[in-house]
Amino acid sequence: MLPVIALVGRPNVGKSTLFNVLTGTRDAIVADVPGLTRDRQYGFGRVGPVPYVVIDTGGLIENPTGLEAQMRAQTERAVAEADRLVFVLDARGGLSPEDHFVARELRRSGKPVTLALNKAEGLDADVAGSDFHALGLGEPHAVSAAHSQGCESLMEQVLAGCEPQPPEDGADGAIRIAVIGRPNVGKSTLVNRLLGEERVIASAEPGTTRDSILVPFERDGRRFVLIDTAGVRRRARVEDAVERASVAKTLQAIDEANVVILVLDAHDTVAEQDASVLGIALERGRALLIAVNKWDGIPQEQRADIERQLALKLDFVPFAPLFFISARHGSGVGDLIRATVRAFEAAMRAMSTRELTRTLEHALTVHQPPLVHGRRIKLRYAHQGGRNPPRIIIHGNQTASVPEAYTRYLANVFRKTYDLYATPVAIEYRTDSNPYDRERRGKRPVRGKERGKERQRAPRRKR
Repeated sequence: MLPVIALVGRPNVGKSTLFNVLTGTRDAIVADVPGLTRDRQYGFGRVGPVPYVVIDTGGLIENPTGLEAQMRAQTERAVAEADRLVFVLDARGGLSPEDHFVARELRRSGKPVTLALNKAEGLDADVAGSDFHALGLGEPHAVSAAHSQGCESLMEQVLAGCEPQPPEDGADGAIRIAVIGRPNVGKSTLVNRLLGEERVIASAEPGTTRDSILVPFERDGRRFVLIDTAGVRRRARVEDAVERASVAKTLQAIDEANVVILVLDAHDTVAEQDASVLGIALERGRALLIAVNKWDGIPQEQRADIERQLALKLDFVPFAPLFFISARHGSGVGDLIRATVRAFEAAMRAMSTRELTRTLEHALTVHQPPLVHGRRIKLRYAHQGGRNPPRIIIHGNQTASVPEAYTRYLANVFRKTYDLYATPVAIEYRTDSNPYDRERRGKRPVRGKERGKERQRAPRRKR
């Protein structure tokens, strides 16, 4: 599983800014107001030597009241579920009594702690960090989250000893399936139905499953590993510490999976957290199937309307097929498992450079890229850059100017041509070097007429 890193410290030291830098997002709200982050924010870390889950927290305060007490409780839970801790400090504010309190709390956790001395831009690192040695937690690491300075080396230190995980390529033949969704939508019932036995607890009480459970099984000659994750519910309704800790487990399960099945309740609308968890799976490039459970309880006259609503609310993942099932009675579950095999095979499909380039050429013939400043974008050839998800690298000129709409068009062409069922298609562009670029070549190339003049100027050799 991916390591879990928690960012902790007193309020207003820049934890949320650092979170945004590490995740490459703007998910955490950032403002110069103490205590803005009241709840935990989760994301996948992009900066550093290995992938990881990172948690943004509110500030730790010694004698909290009201909302501050809730912030402290959330931070303590993040510390409990994390593998390693980043203690964020303010280089310009100096060492404070609140920092000493946080240091005592972190030492009590027994987790490895790295000091991140934030807002250190323009300061001498040795001078700025001298006071912070008194915390007894090692050498402070000077960073500037606002300017993205020092973050790479910080995470190299934090993640030292964490070995990068080899990409899951299905070499062992087992298809890893993450079953995700809100509490009480029937995830565990679906797992039991797939297995044909009561292997995990299924209860009408939301939040019964509190950790990810790996369940290997075989069906129709294929090997599977089911990852039954805990439900993710709205933050305002989550109070149990163990249940809250399961959010990181869900992110880890998505990262471990080849195929993700999002389970929805046919009686409910698609909620914000459903779209959020789908977005996480999409970001990780996982093949996606959507199982609309409890379909047997929906009257026939309401089904068409529900299908239209689902199509509208899930339009950001148009490649993800919908399956209307009853996990309790088993209807539609057989189709779901067959679709899982098809999605896995699509995510792992190998495509030759010749075939990809031929498909690209055909796509360009049907619909050319737009003009940029009067010049046509030229896309020359394509090759495969990875699997799970299928990654296609396209080489050409002015590739930085390719519109998002045209990229979606190409992704749809490749998906249809190679039957990349239920999987996102990641397209990367590479700009070919220009052989006539004077700066890269060191001198201007010699052209036809100039070559003739050079011949005239060249001295004749004596015979």
